[in-house]
Amino acid sequence: MTSRPQALSSEFVESLQQVVGDAHVLTDDLAGYGTDWTGRFIGAPSVVVRPANTSEVSHILQLCSKHNIAVVPQGGNTGLVGGTLASEGHVIVSTLRLNSLGPVDAASRQISVGAGATVEQVHEAAKSHGLRYAVDFGARGTATIGGTIATNAGGINVLRFGSTRHQVVGIEAVLPNGDVIEHMAGLIKDNTGYDIASLLCGSEGTLGIVTAARLRLLPLHTSRTTILLGYGSTEEVVRVVQKIRHQFDSLDAAELFYEDGANLVAEAFNVAIPFVAPVYLLLEFSADVDLASDIESHLAQSNFAGLSAVAQDELGRAKLWRLREEHTAAISMHGVPHKFDVTVAVSDLPKFIEKTRQGISETNADWTVFIFGHAADGNMHVNVLGPSATDELVDEVVLQVVAEFKGSISAEHGIGSAKKKWLSLSRSHNEIAMMKAIKGAIDPQGMMNPNTLFAM
Repeated sequence: MTSRPQALSSEFVESLQQVVGDAHVLTDDLAGYGTDWTGRFIGAPSVVVRPANTSEVSHILQLCSKHNIAVVPQGGNTGLVGGTLASEGHVIVSTLRLNSLGPVDAASRQISVGAGATVEQVHEAAKSHGLRYAVDFGARGTATIGGTIATNAGGINVLRFGSTRHQVVGIEAVLPNGDVIEHMAGLIKDNTGYDIASLLCGSEGTLGIVTAARLRLLPLHTSRTTILLGYGSTEEVVRVVQKIRHQFDSLDAAELFYEDGANLVAEAFNVAIPFVAPVYLLLEFSADVDLASDIESHLAQSNFAGLSAVAQDELGRAKLWRLREEHTAAISMHGVPHKFDVTVAVSDLPKFIEKTRQGISETNADWTVFIFGHAADGNMHVNVLGPSATDELVDEVVLQVVAEFKGSISAEHGIGSAKKKWLSLSRSHNEIAMMKAIKGAIDPQGMMNPNTLFAM
């Protein structure tokens, strides 16, 4: 790797304009591109370029490679770990104009889409053909397919359908030197060497820019049931989820949150809470038959004596889901949070949450902690209000607790720039060396997203 210029020449900017047009090369008012969703991580990009197709992406990377200029790919900019943090002299390549939506192939249950298409747009396209795209989360309206592939996004349905990597059956991408790779046939069985799509999925833009993907779709079940339950402890929630999973293979989601978070959402968005409980469990089921009575019977047989709210119509389900999905926005109304998206074994969740709260409180009793997440896969979102954006003391506390439970310091959002100094807590020396070797082979100049993933 060689040093890079700290300013971009007017000749280089003009070269970009020749590729995409003047209107799509931005050099002023770049704050929206230079700050991540949390507001904690702020970069200083010199240029934002917005290509309209794969050919333009290729020409942009050829120019950047020729001039040894770093490139930061960016989709909907809904990341939470500074994964698109650009420094001065870096070029942000926005994929938002790569938003094509191919026709749904009902026979194969697949769709080809551009990297700039949003998750919600794919949902709607699939729904119009009686199908569904399995990846789902609160930022569905702004998060792009390219960004979710780059981070191997998870969301609320991982327990039943797997993460983004499980949904990608074809990929198109541009490598750092401008070469285009395309493998979009969507074959279910294809054992011809390395799985390039899986390699790029989770690479956080460090190996190239995903420009399109072919995605797996699933049948859209005719009946959905959403149930909010109240419990006295995290231990109870874990036991109930285990029993429910054993009884119902129709369980799509099992979301855990607490009274403090529910109250925060209710206050911020005037959302009604059906009942008061220390711990809430939000369950959602989908099938081709009405499951409500079966679920209620199972809860009765399990001697569940708590409070519950059941919804099957779209409006009722949306009201219950708001209590969970608006946590992130409600927390951010009270300051810039330190956010940790981490995973431990499901059986360790109660002790992990207890020890995390204890560690944060002992570090600074004035900090406020909100925890919520996915109860069936062990992925919790730990949010801390109070420490300054640059104070990494709480990061050290939380991630060391994760390591103590042999968990992962990143479950959904990637490593980004926020967690790269702690990568060794979840990956061995040999694993990191192998990842760096792959990075070096594909990106020998080190030009792709250099602030992300690895501590240099």
